[in-house]
Amino acid sequence: VQLQASGGGSVQAGGSLRLSCAASGSTVSTLSVGWYRQAPGKQRDLFASIRSDSRTEYKDPVKGRFTISRDNAKNTIFLQMSKLKPDDSAVYYCNSGEFRGSYFYPGRYWGQGTLVTVSS
Repeated sequence: VQLQASGGGSVQAGGSLRLSCAASGSTVSTLSVGWYRQAPGKQRDLFASIRSDSRTEYKDPVKGRFTISRDNAKNTIFLQMSKLKPDDSAVYYCNSGEFRGSYFYPGRYWGQGTLVTVSS
């Protein structure tokens, strides 16, 4: 399954952006998807996920500010980001993987990601 994130851009602190994650080769309704981000010089980290049963999970840095949703008709997963901070600046990726218990194992395909820049 190939997922491609898009919708990044530049925004001021406190602003909002909505990222899209479009699927090819499968329908998003059946997927478990992780959202990752990678800031310059840092590792790629998982910060949010949605399971195939639509349960969502968020890491503390984004909890209460970011929301994942799934639009099956558009075969797309969205990430609504609000109250953005400069620390949110990174390249954002979505990845189709699987959950084993509480741990999300990413798939092989990463796509090129989409850049989010938040200025203070």
